[in-house]
Amino acid sequence: MKLYIWDKAASDFCQKFKSYGGTPSALLVTTVNPKHLGGTLALTTMSSSRVFMDADVQPSKDYLEWLSSNSDIANRVAAEVVTKPETVTLGEIFSYIKQEGSKVAWFECTATIDDVVQGSAWYYVSCGGCNSKAVKGPTSLICNSKKCGKREVTGVPQYLTKISVYDESEQAVFVVLGDAGKELTGKHASELVASYFESNAGVDADHCVPVPQALLDAIGQKRRFIVKVSDHNLTGKTQTLTVTKILPPEAPQPIEHLEEKANPSKGFEDAAGDMVRKASERLESREAKRPKSG
Repeated sequence: MKLYIWDKAASDFCQKFKSYGGTPSALLVTTVNPKHLGGTLALTTMSSSRVFMDADVQPSKDYLEWLSSNSDIANRVAAEVVTKPETVTLGEIFSYIKQEGSKVAWFECTATIDDVVQGSAWYYVSCGGCNSKAVKGPTSLICNSKKCGKREVTGVPQYLTKISVYDESEQAVFVVLGDAGKELTGKHASELVASYFESNAGVDADHCVPVPQALLDAIGQKRRFIVKVSDHNLTGKTQTLTVTKILPPEAPQPIEHLEEKANPSKGFEDAAGDMVRKASERLESREAKRPKSG
């Protein structure tokens, strides 16, 4: 499951992570909110959330002790969806897609934006309630999702922007969705669309807004992306990769490697066993350094 850390909790986490001296094996996060993001159940922090690592507090210390004594539990983990973004090249992502038995996965990669693909809309109009695509009805917009239940909705522009990127190994086309677009331009798609119509008052409401300068300014930037390898990629329906997040330059990886040299195709089971071993060693080391009373 993914954990999204926001605002002050994210700032505190980054500061603690950078000064930690190693990759933590356990996180304890207080006051989280379950949400569906990108079609996947995830946990998000709230204003009152706090993040603790390994032996920071007694509950996480107790968990590490339990985990080190129950390594067979961790070794039984066989996730159907790989949720830890490993750092890879574009070439390695495409190699992963071609491997037999590959599953839906998220990866981190660094790439340079070569161009914004034009000739098609860079945004779509979503349902203001669930972010699914809204379509025109007889008198108003209608949500296209059967799960939403809303017939008449307020349309909200969302990013659906194709960009061509490259690194030292390969070229690719990414599609930037939703909030990931704001991480690229600093503005919501709705702001850019509204600004265009304000500056072009005579334009019909159905007019397709051209690619804004805020997106064109991203050309030439070298950025870190979290991309999703979807079922459509694995079945060969498309080679376009979906960007779910664009990381700030100095931010740590959302979830660090569980092994020092992880391979995109390496099984989750070995990593889980290694995590238990490292957690046990770290806990024993801290206990040995702690002054004894009496």
